[in-house]
Amino acid sequence: MTGVLLTLFTMVPFFSLLLDLWIGDPENMPHPVVLMGKAVTFWENRLRAGFAKNETGERTAGRILAICLPLFTFILTGGVYVLLFSAGRLADIFFRVLLLLDVFWGFQAVAVKDMLKESRAVYRALPKDHNPEDGEELEAARAAVSRIVGRDTASLSSEGVIKAAVESIAESFSDGMFAPMLCLSLGGAPLALCYKAVNTMDSMIGYRNARYLHFGRAAAKLDDAMNFLPSRLAALLLVLAAFMAGRREPSVSGRRAFLIWRRDRRNHASPNSAQTEAAMAGALGVQLGGGAWYFGEYYDKPTIGDAERPVRRDDILTANRLFLTASVCGTLLACLIRGILIFGVKG
Repeated sequence: MTGVLLTLFTMVPFFSLLLDLWIGDPENMPHPVVLMGKAVTFWENRLRAGFAKNETGERTAGRILAICLPLFTFILTGGVYVLLFSAGRLADIFFRVLLLLDVFWGFQAVAVKDMLKESRAVYRALPKDHNPEDGEELEAARAAVSRIVGRDTASLSSEGVIKAAVESIAESFSDGMFAPMLCLSLGGAPLALCYKAVNTMDSMIGYRNARYLHFGRAAAKLDDAMNFLPSRLAALLLVLAAFMAGRREPSVSGRRAFLIWRRDRRNHASPNSAQTEAAMAGALGVQLGGGAWYFGEYYDKPTIGDAERPVRRDDILTANRLFLTASVCGTLLACLIRGILIFGVKG
């Protein structure tokens, strides 16, 4: 493999981000996450039917799904990589195909443009006046935010909609952008898609409700493990983004983002979710978190950050700018890590 190709492989995270920012997630393009979601539904129904309907049976069925879907994803995509790499020893054209595939699958593993688009839709739908509790605009905002959050949104106030959107932006930076980008740098697209399989399972069955408390436990635990390091690095990248943004936006503070992250990063039932939410809350100087409704059941959760001021509609746009800035920084870090691995192995 030539030095030029090696350099291009180093830049795969950057090319993947550019492709995502350019075309996002076209509805007419087959997407691996959609296939993963269908696989989760298909195998959930069959595994539940094949095991006893008790705690032990449900946990066993859930463990099989949690192990097999990511493993199958990694073996399938990794096998394609091995074949192309082996063929590349005969002709460089196969290395070029491998490069393009790495970029394409890497782009499908991250979700930056779609989060920016969906959260801006929430911003546009929100009433411009302060905290109205009814009206068509608020109903539209509730519908818009329901596309990016897992909680019940039917009774959210304008303030609740804003908080839900900002929290989703913060959490999505970790599991929708930086974690797959870090996996892409360490193990190529096969590891990034393996991560997406785990994350997809968690988003579908990783709930602590009556249906998934036992069946989804293994998927939730695996997702916690895979996000442990990325979520903490993602929080620090948001802190860095806040320091950078603070030069032109006085309301954003990098120092406050770091202090609130240090203090509130464990204020969540998940070991990872509060990491980026705390950094975002500190950067904006608002309070996030607190109780919320999921599937008709109320969950009392700790607050994150200090309510130095009420949340406002523009916080969604500010959170988006922090998300995008941190995404660029995270991508550059991923390129650096990948370059060290590629040229270190070559050397």
